[in-house]
Amino acid sequence: MATDKEVLIREYVKALHEENTAIFAGAGLSAASGFVNWKGLLKEAAEELQLDINKETDLISLAQYFFNKNGRQRLSQLVLDNFSAQAQINDNHRILAQLPIDTYWTTNYDRLIERSLTEAGKNPDIKIKPNDFALLRPKRDAIVYKMHGDIERADETVLIKDEYEMYHEKNQLFSIGLKGDLISKTFLFIGYSFEDPDLEYILSRIRVLMGQDGRNHYCFFKKVNRNDYNYLPQEEGDEKFRYDSIKQELKCVDLERYHIKPVLVEKYEEITEILRTILQRFCRSKILISGSAAGYSEFVSNEKDAQMFIHTLSREIVKNSFKIASGFGLGVGSAVINGALDYVYSTNKRNINDYLILRPFPQYATNGEDLQDLWDKYRHDFLSEVGCAVFIFGNKDVKGQLVDADGVRKEFNIAVAQGIKVIPVGATGYMSKILWGEVIANFDTYYSDFPELKPDFEFIGDAKNDHQEIIKIIIKIISALRNSR
Repeated sequence: MATDKEVLIREYVKALHEENTAIFAGAGLSAASGFVNWKGLLKEAAEELQLDINKETDLISLAQYFFNKNGRQRLSQLVLDNFSAQAQINDNHRILAQLPIDTYWTTNYDRLIERSLTEAGKNPDIKIKPNDFALLRPKRDAIVYKMHGDIERADETVLIKDEYEMYHEKNQLFSIGLKGDLISKTFLFIGYSFEDPDLEYILSRIRVLMGQDGRNHYCFFKKVNRNDYNYLPQEEGDEKFRYDSIKQELKCVDLERYHIKPVLVEKYEEITEILRTILQRFCRSKILISGSAAGYSEFVSNEKDAQMFIHTLSREIVKNSFKIASGFGLGVGSAVINGALDYVYSTNKRNINDYLILRPFPQYATNGEDLQDLWDKYRHDFLSEVGCAVFIFGNKDVKGQLVDADGVRKEFNIAVAQGIKVIPVGATGYMSKILWGEVIANFDTYYSDFPELKPDFEFIGDAKNDHQEIIKIIIKIISALRNSR
């Protein structure tokens, strides 16, 4: 039976392919970057009110008490003092920014989500106030809804009970937008405690409207651990651990009412591991076919047979719900594209971008840059989009002599360095045969997590084997890699 973590990974990857995912980020997402959570933000306020922040659970009321005593300016200054620093983007931000997620909701005031998207080469459209909804950033890649405000507008952030009570009157567009996304997208809640009354209100309205038909969402909680209470005397620590464990269990069950499936982790680092697995699985549905060929004689004597092999391989790859990346390698690229298009036009689907990533290599260097250096940069960027790389043939003509292609070798090395699974089809000969030999000789290094695939790799290295069977085995390998735990 699949674990909660495995269900989350499988369902979220599926939603990514369907292009209907969203993130809801709370303070916990930014905690690894050094920013405080709610308790850290209000610690000074609690001390001034002669309260113990560790004993307080209703932090919205605590903020209201501080406001009642000191006014808004002091609260706004607390926000500025705690969130003005230029903290570093953490691994979770980077992984999320690499995924094709176009909708982010957050209660955070910091700008780490926006920065991570920008650093990933994406163009975020930020919504902070209701008036922002009417302004559309051209060619945006993602929308970031900052429903509680932004550090640059500290005096307008949502923080006290008065502001929460008036939220749905003053920020109806946020409420309406979030309702729509919760109905139509699969959310992953990260670093969020589910203590905000505005979100609880929205979730309750959706539950009334949708009943049992709501879309499933997922959230992370760190499992209550006895070691978290070692700072207390033994008896007191045991009692608090027991109490908090019961409360966490009840909270998890209650969230199920809203179709939110909690995933408990033993430590926060597990969240990063899960996100990395999601990225890995998603990318392994994109297959680079790397290769070039000025001749095919080590595989077949007839060029048409070689082209048909490439054509059929590409067709079967996209038929099995993979996306092919191609750099238009000489003697290989055209057959790759034709094979993919053959399947596309045999269906009712016509969006070629769902099946092909085409990246022809630049033929001219500009600004005094060396062409080979430009190609190396291009290969690094290109390969970062895929999770598996299939290598076929790999030769070129140099002054009338057929030699192994060093470009295919470079792509292999880059792929290995980037953690991409490499699949040299040794049967096709040339550089691919050499690379296949290296993988077979060091199989435990390349595939320590898939030892059962070694016989399949051995099969695709023999040109005497039936070509259709070689294709079937390649499909078997990439399917196993995509669906792995």
